[in-house]
Amino acid sequence: MARPRPTLRALLIDISGTLHVGQKPTPSAVDAFRRLQASDIPYRLCSNTSKESTRDVSDRLRGLGFDVPSSDEGPRTVWTSIGAVRRVLRDMDIRRPYLLLSDSARAGLSSDPSEAEDSESATPFDAVVVGLCPARLDYAHLNTAFRILAGEHPARSARPPVLVAAHTARFLEAPTGGLALGPGPFVAALEHAAGVTAHVVGKPARAFFAAAIADIESETETDSDPGHARDGTGSGAIAIIGDDVEADLGGGAVELGLWRVLVRTGKYRPGDESRTPVPPDEVVDSFAAFIDEILADSLIHSPGAGQVATH
Repeated sequence: MARPRPTLRALLIDISGTLHVGQKPTPSAVDAFRRLQASDIPYRLCSNTSKESTRDVSDRLRGLGFDVPSSDEGPRTVWTSIGAVRRVLRDMDIRRPYLLLSDSARAGLSSDPSEAEDSESATPFDAVVVGLCPARLDYAHLNTAFRILAGEHPARSARPPVLVAAHTARFLEAPTGGLALGPGPFVAALEHAAGVTAHVVGKPARAFFAAAIADIESETETDSDPGHARDGTGSGAIAIIGDDVEADLGGGAVELGLWRVLVRTGKYRPGDESRTPVPPDEVVDSFAAFIDEILADSLIHSPGAGQVATH
């Protein structure tokens, strides 16, 4: 028997497949997002997209009708795996990563694309970064990445190079419909060939969710325990809404005790709710259907700290 939904105090919302599929919003998503913004429920938009910079993701959402504020208008609304890569490269003091990323994503890291591709540079590569970029996930680029990780590349680093994965989703919803390969299989190939373990920074990594939650807590000044009161007591639980039962609702979402909501849009396929050892807490038809329910539900905790956006 399904457990009743707990009191919710904040939302983490997946973007692709949940708010939109390709260039089309999911049913009634734009209106539902507008009504969520008008409520007192804090949120962050959390995207695993590694094809675009955070800025480009925000611009695309605005182009689809979602009124996403820019970063200079208040709290950071959109959290992406590319943003997480940028923070990790800074924290790990990585100076010259080999980037298997799109031009948009590379620009989001403030790196020099020409240097990253220049194998003759005297500066050694100290990391390989993998995201979704079909143009660079070919044999030549992957072989260069392998040689860097295996210590076989001419521009060898004094310290062992790190493999950083924006995320490891096995498949994605293609813009034209249907499923397509994600970066996960390519990351796994490099791990296997080079004998290394990737440092995964996007969903469902615990650190990714924890950073977004901490940002919400800094705005609402409420209890910082993300899984606190899943039973509906105390300050309430935080929900994560997404279309991928593994990449959105697995890993760190389970570890942090988030209330996990699977939507039947995007990459969702019948039976997904039974495909993992820890099934989602609830399954809904769409993002809009979930927002309709929680805005009409008495189990809503109002932080009284104004609007906060969730990625």
